[in-house]
Amino acid sequence: MWMQYPDVPELYSVDDQYLIGSDLLVKPVTSAGTTTSQVLFPLSDCWFDVDTMQRVELAGAPGTYVAKTVESGIDKIPVYQRGGSIIPRKLRLRRSSYLMINDPYTIYIALNNEMKAEGTLYMDDETTFDHEKRGDYGVATFSSDLASSIIIQNSVTLGNENALPESKGKRMIERIVVMGIASEPKDITLTTQSSATAIPVEFQYDRESQILVIRKPDVSASNQWAIHFNG
Repeated sequence: MWMQYPDVPELYSVDDQYLIGSDLLVKPVTSAGTTTSQVLFPLSDCWFDVDTMQRVELAGAPGTYVAKTVESGIDKIPVYQRGGSIIPRKLRLRRSSYLMINDPYTIYIALNNEMKAEGTLYMDDETTFDHEKRGDYGVATFSSDLASSIIIQNSVTLGNENALPESKGKRMIERIVVMGIASEPKDITLTTQSSATAIPVEFQYDRESQILVIRKPDVSASNQWAIHFNG
């Protein structure tokens, strides 16, 4: 906690919750019979429950923190995604990570107070050392900016010009989930690197939860594309 939030000295001694990277806040349940837990939320960022995808209601000044008691029964570990982050996840349960290589991604976008977010996805063949020997890898950089009508756009940087040849038609994204979008778009369109023609995209929006879901956008994490909205 203190490495990510050095301006909050009260977090220096916290050893019963932690961050995975900079974007996932985890509060482990370590006592038998526990039904609630107290989580310390830094107020420099907003936070979304990864299970409900709802924004956590917090009050206080930026640069401080607030302690909040949350439910943590036998089937719940408190985990929260930082507002301003984009996290790709593979959701199919397999017997090993090797069997997940060709599984599609779900992209979770947690918007910050400025209605922006960003994140990256590192890609290689997940088997050999070609990423070191030949620069055979790629990095997808996702970004959202609702002020510019961009739900999400993807730019890809390759380790060499011939990297990831097996990615054609693979590394697909099956769903995009946007948390914290206050109003329903009139329509959503997709543009790709190969075609500037805007393609209509189907979506679902829940006004109460403020969650937007785009299913099967038919795009790959290894290609460049952008999804915009109107209204």
